[in-house]
Amino acid sequence: MRNEQIFSVHGDAELLARAGHLLESARTEFLCAARTLTTWPRPATWTTPGPDFTTRKLLTPAALTDEATRDHLRLVLGAGAQVRITDAELPHETIIIDRRVMILAGREAPAGREYSVTTSKNMIDGVHSLFDAMWNRSADYTTYLAKDTPHLNPESRAVLEALSTGLTDASAARRSGVSLRTYRRRVADLMVTLQAASRFQAGLRAGELGLPGR
Repeated sequence: MRNEQIFSVHGDAELLARAGHLLESARTEFLCAARTLTTWPRPATWTTPGPDFTTRKLLTPAALTDEATRDHLRLVLGAGAQVRITDAELPHETIIIDRRVMILAGREAPAGREYSVTTSKNMIDGVHSLFDAMWNRSADYTTYLAKDTPHLNPESRAVLEALSTGLTDASAARRSGVSLRTYRRRVADLMVTLQAASRFQAGLRAGELGLPGR
């Protein structure tokens, strides 16, 4: 490739200042491999696909550990992106734009994470092939969540159904034949099981997992 570029920057601000124009020039394909969603800064222009635009995000399970990251992934999926989860160790955290620009994330440093930016065709083709191989061996987001579906006992499923129908705690407790205190304890237990910080998040998580009674 003529006029190949390769340079390094430190920190998100310098990355955006020196390579933002390259990232914003994406026209056909955006690939991202990351251990967590904190690896890369997240301007909306990087993750919103348009017609004939492919966005693929390959992440490790560490990216699913809190509700904020799950919220972001729901937005990405709703915008038309593809997300897969890999249990394998990612050799490179990388972004590839249109198979012509690549950014590799290095280790954290006092001056900020180091990023290497290149337009070298040979380097990009090699990492792109590795990305494809790992992508093909990974589970899509919904499938990955489903295989880790938590077990809900009948009481928890009854609580989930009550939450989905909008019953008050008092009405749900009467229908279940338990005290209000017992019902609320069951709600708290359900939220722990679903790793949710609120009742609303519990409903979203149940929907992701396709749990009966949602």
